[in-house]
Amino acid sequence: MHETTVKIRLFGDPILRKRARSVKEITQSQRDILSQMSRIMYESLGIGLAAPQVGISEAMIVVDIGSCLFKLINPKIIKKEGLMVLEEGCLSIPGVCIKVKRAKKVKILAQDEFAKPLTLEAEDLLARVFQHEIDHLRGKLIVDYASFFDKLKMAKKLEELKKSAKDERLFEQEAKSCKLQL
Repeated sequence: MHETTVKIRLFGDPILRKRARSVKEITQSQRDILSQMSRIMYESLGIGLAAPQVGISEAMIVVDIGSCLFKLINPKIIKKEGLMVLEEGCLSIPGVCIKVKRAKKVKILAQDEFAKPLTLEAEDLLARVFQHEIDHLRGKLIVDYASFFDKLKMAKKLEELKKSAKDERLFEQEAKSCKLQL
């Protein structure tokens, strides 16, 4: 994995809107990516991160709300219960917080980094983080939950983030075109 793919991608980066591919075969490459994602999540003081947020269109997430690090591959929510509304932020949309209605409890099927099947039940904050990260795998962002008026209020901030994401992609393309990297 090269250095340009392990940075957090900002709102406006097209990969954040793509549906992530299912991982067909779990290899050392996926384990390395999950480890790098965990490091980035902790360094960014986040509690969850999805592979598309670091430029990788594969169905993988990492989550740690302070009790245990989960590294999940191909996670799917198979059951939801209850409702709760809380304000959420996102590492890919810094400075934006949105009230999001989510299930209070979820049941998830996934695989761990060694291809072992897992069934997890989570509630409250852990359930919320799993839902948020799985949304990323479907190309869905917290701004999609915002009301029309909230979208108007944050329009300027979102445009700034889009410009930052575009400028960063242009810089990366120019850097790749140079034969000598210093």
